[in-house]
Amino acid sequence: MPIEMPKGLPFSVDTWSPSSKSTKRHHFLTHAHKDHSSSITSHSSFPIYSTLLTKTLILQQFPQLDASLFLGIEVGQSLIIDDPAGDFTVTAFDANHCPGAVMFLFEGKFGDILHTGDCRLTPECLNNLPYKFVGKKGKKPRCPLDCVFLDCTFGNFSQGMPSKQSSIQQVVNCIWKHPDASTVYLTCDVLGQEEILVNVSQTFGSKVYVDKAKNLECYKNLALTVPEILCEDPSSRFHLFDGSPRLYERAQAKLVEAKATLQPQPLIVRPSAQWYACEEEFSDIKNTRKKRMNEAIKDPFGVWHVCYSMHSSKEELEWALQLLAPRWVVSTTPSSCRAMELDYVKKHCFNTKLALNNSMWKLLDMTAETSDDVDALVKSVSCYPVLEGTPQSCAQTKSPVKQSTDAKATEELSLPGKSFPVTLFGRARLSLQDVGFSRGGCNILPVDVPPQTVSSDGRQEFLDFVEDTEVKCERSPEGKEDLHIVKKYQQSEVQEDTRVHKSASYLNVGSSGLSESVRKLYRSMNVPVPQPLPSLVDLMNSNKRAKRGFDY
Repeated sequence: MPIEMPKGLPFSVDTWSPSSKSTKRHHFLTHAHKDHSSSITSHSSFPIYSTLLTKTLILQQFPQLDASLFLGIEVGQSLIIDDPAGDFTVTAFDANHCPGAVMFLFEGKFGDILHTGDCRLTPECLNNLPYKFVGKKGKKPRCPLDCVFLDCTFGNFSQGMPSKQSSIQQVVNCIWKHPDASTVYLTCDVLGQEEILVNVSQTFGSKVYVDKAKNLECYKNLALTVPEILCEDPSSRFHLFDGSPRLYERAQAKLVEAKATLQPQPLIVRPSAQWYACEEEFSDIKNTRKKRMNEAIKDPFGVWHVCYSMHSSKEELEWALQLLAPRWVVSTTPSSCRAMELDYVKKHCFNTKLALNNSMWKLLDMTAETSDDVDALVKSVSCYPVLEGTPQSCAQTKSPVKQSTDAKATEELSLPGKSFPVTLFGRARLSLQDVGFSRGGCNILPVDVPPQTVSSDGRQEFLDFVEDTEVKCERSPEGKEDLHIVKKYQQSEVQEDTRVHKSASYLNVGSSGLSESVRKLYRSMNVPVPQPLPSLVDLMNSNKRAKRGFDY
């Protein structure tokens, strides 16, 4: 569940609340999973930036939303956003999570901020970021990011996870090893698991049956992204199986039914990281599953598990942070505070010699107390108590580098006396459910959309905080004129200059690329179909050829 962005920033990411609607002028949606679009029907406002595929999936889930609320930004594309507090640039990068999912890089007077949304960070993901923000082994980046809003879903899972492709191969191998299973149930009903179904369908030459009546939403998503693998014939060997709660009860029922009718035992495969990282009920085989991440494991209920993750493990997060070397890290999973558990955060984001800025405490509605114990500081910057069932995020603060040489004490955070508890970046959304919306006709957004305002005091406090940090890298004005400029809040329709940054390109949306149906969707909207960036090897080879061409 996403968290609110700092008060001084003019944009929100994946947050649809009264606060974000009234105080943020620009809204960004990283992907189409429901925990990131909760309450979008109740608290959405123009403009919402997302990829075309994410927009299409969201409108499919919430048909009452007005399509005119959305503005497009594709993978590799940069936009200059016109804002009263100062223009800023946003660039979208592949998040390796689900179809249409992106990370957003914001660059402006507020600093350089990367919001990963949900992501599975790989070398390819980091290599696509601007070179100045990515370091090398043993060498920091030329221009470190000021803050990374990081997906820490599995931030406390220290065991290494297999790559997506390796996990898909495990699923295929498990099916090969059970040739007598006349029916194979695949619990791949989550957006982002389409690649598993595609590989199984192609490997065994059979389409996947989806019960349209029982799982209409999943059927619609698959019909949009990979329609070529779908069938409505229940006699097909491969069936999509609902992986929601009561999975084991339903799995047992299938096995009992097959035994009672003297049918071959069906194969039930669950590609997910939940069983490995979160579910503790299987203590009797806990050690076994920790040792075996490279093959499917059968549990006592007859379900075969394969570790397939669309989120990074702690090991991958630590590796990514070492290369990015951001000044501060904030978890986007507010109920867990797992950013504090990362070694990089403990080592680099807390320093006993740092003097914390009073304006930051004011922004957070906190008081500062001195302490020589850095462990106490780390402990104090933890989750606030939950009131009225409201999930809260970590109270994490960015420490300015500006400091006095004789400063020997750190600042310890304490909660205000009777103030309502807040997180570092405002309260998290109140619920995961989007309730009470009407399924009637679309709400038409008037053309004359007045700009919303953000508190000037809050913005100034955040800008003052940024100014007190260490000197930032010079931002070259070169190339600004090549960026896509969006002028908003006009009295007439939104006007766009469709030029794209010269260095921007397009990547595959998701690790599996785009299906033909999605390509047709882009073409029907007169939008360039995203193309993969050239590999580093290709770029190096082309550079060598160019040099040889001038070597007479």
